[in-house]
Amino acid sequence: MNLEIRHLKLVEAIAETGSVTRAGNRLHLTQSALSHQLRDAEEQLGKPLFERKSGKMTLTPAGERLLQTARTVLCELKRAETEIQQNGAAAKGLIRMSTQCHTVYHWLPPRLSFFQRQFPEVEVQLVIEATNNPFEALLEGKLDMAIVNEPIRNRKIRYLPLFEDETLIAVPPEHWLASKSCAAPADFATETILLYPPKEDSTLLMKILEPAGIRPRKVLEVTLTEAIIEMVIGGLGIAALPKWTVAPQLASGALIGVPLKPPGCRWTWSIAQLRANRTPEYVQEFINILAKRPLYAEFSPRMRGKKNGSPAAAA
Repeated sequence: MNLEIRHLKLVEAIAETGSVTRAGNRLHLTQSALSHQLRDAEEQLGKPLFERKSGKMTLTPAGERLLQTARTVLCELKRAETEIQQNGAAAKGLIRMSTQCHTVYHWLPPRLSFFQRQFPEVEVQLVIEATNNPFEALLEGKLDMAIVNEPIRNRKIRYLPLFEDETLIAVPPEHWLASKSCAAPADFATETILLYPPKEDSTLLMKILEPAGIRPRKVLEVTLTEAIIEMVIGGLGIAALPKWTVAPQLASGALIGVPLKPPGCRWTWSIAQLRANRTPEYVQEFINILAKRPLYAEFSPRMRGKKNGSPAAAA
């Protein structure tokens, strides 16, 4: 037996078109040439591959088996050709992306730098103005991907989970909460809480303290993460922050990160993309870097409770 690639292509073409004539048009062969190739394949196998039913070419059991092999071999051959052609050639392209939270920009730049060292011809465009509603920009075709932590239900969007982490309560080392293994809602009753505006969107206030009937002594809305951190260090209040935003301060001992009482406050970050869009290889590699590259490799955080994890959203 000496089947060739041309035999596999003709079996696939006839199976998909149901006609020798239409298969010939697809393969740019005459009907007689294709019929000759089919007879050649059947003679080598010793079994018919098709039978004609109601004017349509239908696969026999032997034809079904050969079709499975044909599709596997042809797909792998195409992939090998593509990889060989691309080998040594720098991928070129554009990735338009945004996030659902400005705090992502604290850990994203090092990963962008790592990616662009591998793909110098791929431009990553940060669409900052889409941060308030990345889903709308994605659906309008203005983004290729978005990093999100509160997915919406939409059949046009697919999600790829990246990582999970908890929000920590950042306090100075001398604060009484620094000695606790975790912070309970009642612990906030006498505290000044620093948080991002608007306070009505605060997970800490709306989903943890309010259901427990706890009102902090004072709530201060502060726009900038850097300002919140400095105010906590200065003893002006405490704050619920994503772990990545205070990693340097945890490592230096300027702050202590106290987990919330179980179940705590954990978030899953995901990549959101349109299902209909084809994902180039360099986009998939970018996603792999975001998902697998350690976020805290450069730090040894001082915190109470678990000492490893991934980024999470601000409370």
